[in-house]
Amino acid sequence: MPGAANATPAVDGRPAGTAIGPDDPRYPELMTGNNQRYTARPDYVRLITSPADAERAVRDAVARGKRVSLRGGGHCFADFVCHPETEVILDVSPMTGVGYDPTRHAFVVEAGARLMNVYEALFKGWNVTIPGGICYSVGVAGHISGGGYGLLSRAHGLTVDHLYAVEVVVVDRDRKVRRVIASREPDDPNRDLWWAHTGGGGGSFGLITRYWFRSPDARGTNPSDQLLSPPSKVLVSAIEFAWDEMDRTSFAKLVGNFTSWHLANSAPDSPFVSLSSLFNVSAKAHGGLGMFTQVDATVPNARRLLADYLAAITDGVGVTPRSASRSIGEIGPMPGYDVPRELPWLQATRLVGTNNPTITNPTSRGAHKSAYMLGEFSPEQIATLFDYMTRPDFTNPDTMLVLFSSGGRVNAVPEHATANAQRSSTFKMCFQTFWERPEEDEFYLTWLRGLYSDFFAETGGVPVPDTRADGCYINYPDNDMADPTQNRSGVSWQHLYFKGNYPRLREVKRRYDPTDYFRHSMSVKSA
Repeated sequence: MPGAANATPAVDGRPAGTAIGPDDPRYPELMTGNNQRYTARPDYVRLITSPADAERAVRDAVARGKRVSLRGGGHCFADFVCHPETEVILDVSPMTGVGYDPTRHAFVVEAGARLMNVYEALFKGWNVTIPGGICYSVGVAGHISGGGYGLLSRAHGLTVDHLYAVEVVVVDRDRKVRRVIASREPDDPNRDLWWAHTGGGGGSFGLITRYWFRSPDARGTNPSDQLLSPPSKVLVSAIEFAWDEMDRTSFAKLVGNFTSWHLANSAPDSPFVSLSSLFNVSAKAHGGLGMFTQVDATVPNARRLLADYLAAITDGVGVTPRSASRSIGEIGPMPGYDVPRELPWLQATRLVGTNNPTITNPTSRGAHKSAYMLGEFSPEQIATLFDYMTRPDFTNPDTMLVLFSSGGRVNAVPEHATANAQRSSTFKMCFQTFWERPEEDEFYLTWLRGLYSDFFAETGGVPVPDTRADGCYINYPDNDMADPTQNRSGVSWQHLYFKGNYPRLREVKRRYDPTDYFRHSMSVKSA
């Protein structure tokens, strides 16, 4: 395809997307993504505007024999989209529609939408939402297909627990391109394709164009009754623990309090399911460890629940929490919230979702490693974390271990009911650091790999599913899990991410993408 932008005739009543080649001034912006470590030099980037346009774009790439990458337009931590073998990027970011489909009694969300737009449209239109992530610019396509969770998940489960159907452009064995709508209905012949998109990750089975959402317990035909309603108000708390008041003992007590509280309150019937917390264990160079907590203000004794939680976290630490005048890891400063404040839900969602300058910095390079935890950290793990975060030669403030509340209603679903298999965890975590210059790659990658490897030293440097850990989160992908020099456990990366669900994912791959046309460095491999 030529270097200049090319438009094709309108389809679905919408102007077809353009193909942007190297001679187009927009090309440099589109050859990379959220993580500047990864770039591509595709022949062209095809901007897609509708499901029919998506089908045409895939058919054209297949006819030309092009290696494609799929992009929703949000975040991608690894090289799934931008890598040296990419010849065509199929980009659905222009598809941002959100609406109600009366034929399916479900809310339809196009694959290029970003979370904050989805929250606003669903809430303002129908007073409903999905329990998705906090960052405003996360793209729906990958977030949902990887499982999706956020501050409402302890009360309402993962996003995929409310996923009714998905539309995917697939390529058959004879290279025939077609669109498939797969639902969770028991008699749907394509139900396995729906299941694969409830935690199997993006880019493995086809090009996602639309999702439909309806809660499993939905009744009647009123649109506002088809999906969960958010709390009308939430209590918000943001506090910081100053590093200059912390020593090894107080650090161990603080981190240990977080892990033990979540172990004790991870059951689906916990009285604390309406509470969710995000604890950023930042490097000492940052100056403080920050904690953001939100609780549904409409539940009985909401203020007592929050007070009891904060008391449990600070018990015996010997460090007085203060106002979060500095960023809370990847969230910006939130001064004045050391005294909890009651806010309307959407206002609080905007406050946290748009106030994250670290994770959304478009010039940054990053590295990310994840783990689900079933139990408390060992004393050795906490000591390792302290040693790395206080290392004298490490001066990067944009470095953290983010601990996220999990459990609650997430754990009410059997691990084989969706492709997301981690249904017993107490919390999940993400080790991450950000920097800007390519010449610093080796230093930061070495530091992060060392921390992660030493943290999970007892299990070969990775969180092998056992009594304490439960593998990794596919939406925080890490190519090191497929590298035997980094993953010394003898456990495959597929088992770390998908556990016992991987054989079924392989069967879905065999059925819907038998030629492995849609693939990347950590895509599902056909049975």
